[in-house]
Amino acid sequence: MKKVITYGTFDLLHYGHVRLLKRAKELGDYLIVGLSTDEFNEFKKHKEAYNSYAERKYILEAIKYVDEVIPEEDWDQKIKDVQKYDINTFVMGDDWKGKFDFLKPYCDVVYLPRTPGISTTKIKEDLK
Repeated sequence: MKKVITYGTFDLLHYGHVRLLKRAKELGDYLIVGLSTDEFNEFKKHKEAYNSYAERKYILEAIKYVDEVIPEEDWDQKIKDVQKYDINTFVMGDDWKGKFDFLKPYCDVVYLPRTPGISTTKIKEDLK
């Protein structure tokens, strides 16, 4: 079984998120999403999510492309997660291009193009 992992906050879920999850799932048989916890968002990423971790996890688990959701609690857990879950492919949006190349000795690293015209930041700005 080929396993894929991606990470994110996935707040104010939109079609760009779903497209990313669909394309990530197409790279393997089993998709794990590392979901940023509320504490990680607040204290390490210095951003506030509209929905709580529990709410975001609930939404992600309802998406047919997602097989498992795990907590992302620290920037440095990725190598451990890749090893623990026997990951074949690590996937992120191409706005992160090059930032996770340190994982290449452990798995394939793929940066997928973002969906043009949509982002959580844009949604928040449009709502103001």
